[in-house]
Amino acid sequence: MTNRFFAFGCCALLPLAGMAQQRPNIIYIMSDQQAATDMSCAGNNDVKTPNMDRLAERGMRFTNAYCTLPLSGPSRTAMWTGYMPSVIGMEENETPLPDSIAVRTLGTLIENSGYDCALAGKWHVNTNSLPSEHAFGFKNIHQFMDNGLSESVINYLRNRDTKKPFFLVASFNNPHGICEYARRQNVPYGDIDLNPELADCPQLPANFAVSPYDASTLQFEKKRNQRLYPSYDYTPDDWRRYLYGYYRLTETVDAQIGQILEEMDRQDLWKNTIVIFSSDHGDGAAQHQWNQKTVLYESVANIPFIVCMPKGKNAGKVMPQLISNGLDLMPTVCDFAGVEIPKHCTGKSIRKVLESGKEDTPLRDYVVTETVFAQTAGTIGWMVRTKDFKYVLYDSGRNREQLFDMNNDRGEMRNLAVERRYHDILVEHRRMLSEWMDQNPSKLTRLKAKYIPRN
Repeated sequence: MTNRFFAFGCCALLPLAGMAQQRPNIIYIMSDQQAATDMSCAGNNDVKTPNMDRLAERGMRFTNAYCTLPLSGPSRTAMWTGYMPSVIGMEENETPLPDSIAVRTLGTLIENSGYDCALAGKWHVNTNSLPSEHAFGFKNIHQFMDNGLSESVINYLRNRDTKKPFFLVASFNNPHGICEYARRQNVPYGDIDLNPELADCPQLPANFAVSPYDASTLQFEKKRNQRLYPSYDYTPDDWRRYLYGYYRLTETVDAQIGQILEEMDRQDLWKNTIVIFSSDHGDGAAQHQWNQKTVLYESVANIPFIVCMPKGKNAGKVMPQLISNGLDLMPTVCDFAGVEIPKHCTGKSIRKVLESGKEDTPLRDYVVTETVFAQTAGTIGWMVRTKDFKYVLYDSGRNREQLFDMNNDRGEMRNLAVERRYHDILVEHRRMLSEWMDQNPSKLTRLKAKYIPRN
């Protein structure tokens, strides 16, 4: 890896005199393994999320937000560093940050600008919790555990240094407990029924079936590791119970978020606080009979992204812009905090979009998600999402190339890559992926001529 990938350069601060209280407080609330459609405000009638809905009512909900890599460690690495995971060798869980990057995380940048920074709950960039009482720019106010997390956040808000603006992260584990639920293990956080009555369980999703032209490598990966994918021999009834568990775990997070919002009400913090809500990746959620993450299905790569501006500016808007929650978090937070955006950031500050509240405010033409099945057979893949289409490419297997119409087939049941009339659109998406690989060199992209089909 050359040094240019590790150089942040000098991140000069904008003039701070007299502006400490004018700069907004920033609260980042994060769940784990939550799909964008796993909220009642997204039209899902099988889950009740009144507090996430409240955030959507107070803020702007982005329907086309994607993670950088659908696995916790890599996805979170992107959030805290502004790099695509593979560019800095962080495409697997349990990989420590390179030392040169660990000292220049989002937390350190914002703390050095005069903010009080605190993190409660899941860190999961190598270690589940922050490794010490103060690390990566954050005070550690609660270890990796959902129990007591909201209480620790409330305690921080009540006892913080009011002379400083704050950057507060509340990072929940659920609904990640669906992993243990799927294996019939004890769910770590959330008292839910492991054997609910079938009549109380959701119906199967409309895209429950595996598409006839789905990538064959996905079924191969599923067979390789039944511990990760115990759903290999699930019956339809098993899947319905799975969805029941998934939604109940989401509701436990929603209730805890509600406690934080109530404290914001009590302190009237909405006047000068930006609240961002998102997740590190989604879950298969029975779509295409998939559980867990890693795959590039919409239910896995498309995540919630809601931003509440101070004083409820542009409240209730539903926005179509393409968001990379990993790459865009650093430049956006820096922009609002008055910190120069690091030169290495390939993400975009979405401040102009948030301030305009207009659907046609430009941001980017496409967003890319990458993946590595590091815990099984090692399949790698990429997704290019444009305004109207989604292109998926895996490195091996039948139908490794896919194209979906995101306006008419968000459930990804019709692979247009097998139809001649979509050839020109297919070629254009190959070109964009090739361009992106050139801009993001890594061990995953160095053999692009081998991976991207020729025109």
